[in-house]
Amino acid sequence: MHLTQIRLLVSDFDGCVSFYRDVIGLTPQVGEPRPPYVAFKPELGSALALHDRADLAAALGTVLRPPGERGGDAAMVSLRVDDLASFLVELRRRGASILGEPIEYDGRIRCAYLRDPQGNLIEIQQWLATRSGASVPPAS
Repeated sequence: MHLTQIRLLVSDFDGCVSFYRDVIGLTPQVGEPRPPYVAFKPELGSALALHDRADLAAALGTVLRPPGERGGDAAMVSLRVDDLASFLVELRRRGASILGEPIEYDGRIRCAYLRDPQGNLIEIQQWLATRSGASVPPAS
């Protein structure tokens, strides 16, 4: 089995494309993303895709459940960078609002959190150490 992508079902397609491209800094697989679908494929890791919720609802009918209450997190996008502090400065410069101060977990990982225009939770990680004790590989 191979995980091909994480796909977010969004109602604000253009706003989310702009956020992941212009604020987060991911590159779309196509030059000019258009609804109903776009994938962002970084050099390392899996793809993140956006799919217009109305398009998928038209295709699936009642199989697609309506979105829950806003604020009820059911998914999180995790992205890894080499230098969290520098990346957070850049995110703020691009207009992102960071949710609190970075949190360090077990001396192994430092994370900060923000939301995209759809309210999806995003975790930005910096690995401080690997579980095995091997050198931390570069994120980019």
